Amino acid sequence: MTNSHLTPPGGDPAAVRVGDAERNAAVTALGEHMATGRLDLDEYGTRSAVANTARTVGDLQALFTDLPAPHPVLPGAQVQPLNPRPAFVPTQGATGSAMSIADNRSRAQKFVAAASASSAIIALLLFFVTGQWWWFLLIPLISTVAGSIWGDSWKRPDGRD
Repeated sequence: MTNSHLTPPGGDPAAVRVGDAERNAAVTALGEHMATGRLDLDEYGTRSAVANTARTVGDLQALFTDLPAPHPVLPGAQVQPLNPRPAFVPTQGATGSAMSIADNRSRAQKFVAAASASSAIIALLLFFVTGQWWWFLLIPLISTVAGSIWGDSWKRPDGRD
């Protein structure tokens, strides 16, 4: 689906010129792909340089032909937005409406996150109470267990397992 006011006279939406906003959106999407491991640092650098000098929609679309979503939203193209799931969800509290962060983690993931966050404090307290240094071994032990329970979903921006 193309927008007629964005299509150049020749009719090719790939020939529409892009601006800084579209270039920045492309670099942001490439950063997401690097964060998920689809692009290594060198390939990210190469594609980002091309994105920063792109002149047309076609130049930017060529950077994503071998990549799944997210893709940047470009003029004249119907593309999935960068973040399909809202980071904040409206909630109704006693004082009216507010915005809160959406938490889509499982109960086990929430427990493990709390245990990991508190492991250093617990180890420090146990060290002072007992005088035994080996309590600090709890920190990597809990982190290892946390990683096995959590799985690889923390690596993906959409949190899918």
